[in-house]
Amino acid sequence: METKNKGKVYLVGAGPGDPGLITLKGRECIEQADVIVYDYLASPSLLKYAKKESEIIYVGKQGGDHTLSQEGINALIVEKAKRVSIVTRLKGGDPFIFGRGAEEAEALIENGIPFEVVPGVTSAIAAPAYAGIPLTHRSFTSTVAFVTGHEDPGKEESGINWEALAKGIGTIVFLMGVKNLPNIVTRLMNNGMSSDTPVALVRWGTTPKQRSVSGTLENIVELVKAAGLKSPAIIVVGNVVKLKEKMDWFEKRPLFGKRIAVTRAREQASDLVGMLSDLGAECLEFPTIKVEPPDDFSPLDKAIENLSVYDWLIFTSVNGVSYFFERLFANGRDMRSFHKIKTAVIGPATSDRLLSYGLKSDIIPENYMAESVVDAFRNENLKGKRVLIPRAEEARAVLPEELVKMGASVDEITAYRTRAVTGEAADLIKELKNKTIDLITFTSSSTVKNFAALLPVGMVEELMKDVTVAAIGPITADTAKETGFKVNIIAESFTIPGLCDAILQHYLKR
Repeated sequence: METKNKGKVYLVGAGPGDPGLITLKGRECIEQADVIVYDYLASPSLLKYAKKESEIIYVGKQGGDHTLSQEGINALIVEKAKRVSIVTRLKGGDPFIFGRGAEEAEALIENGIPFEVVPGVTSAIAAPAYAGIPLTHRSFTSTVAFVTGHEDPGKEESGINWEALAKGIGTIVFLMGVKNLPNIVTRLMNNGMSSDTPVALVRWGTTPKQRSVSGTLENIVELVKAAGLKSPAIIVVGNVVKLKEKMDWFEKRPLFGKRIAVTRAREQASDLVGMLSDLGAECLEFPTIKVEPPDDFSPLDKAIENLSVYDWLIFTSVNGVSYFFERLFANGRDMRSFHKIKTAVIGPATSDRLLSYGLKSDIIPENYMAESVVDAFRNENLKGKRVLIPRAEEARAVLPEELVKMGASVDEITAYRTRAVTGEAADLIKELKNKTIDLITFTSSSTVKNFAALLPVGMVEELMKDVTVAAIGPITADTAKETGFKVNIIAESFTIPGLCDAILQHYLKR
């Protein structure tokens, strides 16, 4: 990508809605942009790739409500390109398929501003694919047409050759055509297309909000009206729609349609969100905690300085590993400091993180709780042994207390702390009031306590009514119960994959 020429604009196709369908070049343009101008159909989650200092401008157009006119958008892009190095214009789908990207390119040419077009995955092919509709098939058709469905039905003469479409094209995809569906149906049948021709509409294709309705030209208007289906949606007309029932993979995923609130720290939520999303759920990130370094690193620095005096180093979380090694390296030390020290961890994720630094844990208990670590040490002679536990500022006392009973000398050192996050409380409460959350996940006792603190006093029972609660393990579940929540799901394996599997099994049984 060129970055030296001042004022270059990238017209980037953001894809159809699923952020995973952004191209590598498109993501690179977002990452390097000084200014990002994005519209209604571009997934906001793509903005996480932007630089912190990037200026981000929304110019969405929704249902006739325009933040800016097209001429205003053109002028904005030109103005920004004259001031900064890179402007990324992020457009839903593909910029050159009914995206008015050509008009924006013309404005740039008129003002002598260099630009590139970065194609995107258009909803015209992606939405049908996610609904199980192949646009071509050897047994059905080898021709496809993309048509705007936004044409004014009051025009005396249509700019579309309806007879050619009705008689000469196997699959027709209309974009932006929900409001004009009755007119589209009438035009096709009046020009010779059979009334029993299959039709499907796909709304919010490729996203967790995807919804589809199938029928024929004869009944599709009534079916869409009964379903309350509105824009944004694409219309697919043709015999390939018959394959939908057999090939519908996206909407048949086991958690499709479920809206799940994830309360884990945002920096650590990606694994959980990714796994639940792959199962079809729509994940709402409402982090209730934030992981931060301690106010004072000197106790941890002192322990690292005297690392050679310890016999055992025990990590109880991934965070403990990360913050410990961050300080180890900051103090000018490396892995040679561990040549005589044995290690123990709670859980496979912590073990994997430790291994990423080159250390294989000597003890990994079968169950991922402090009590299991204690049991694992029953076969070890700890009398006179020194143990270092770098952990959260506030942590359960069971592990150090039991190790001391075994004769060990234990130093508990704060490696990190968790803080409550309250910035998104209003949005969370709104979702709960509107009964739009099906399930809430808790991955630690702190997520439970901080979540409860966000809810208005006296409204907890009403807000949580009919909301399923899933806990990563018995300790978290006990905290939730003590807080007043009914716990419906407790993972048998106290890990993120274990939690996802427990949620899956819960819904499969239902």
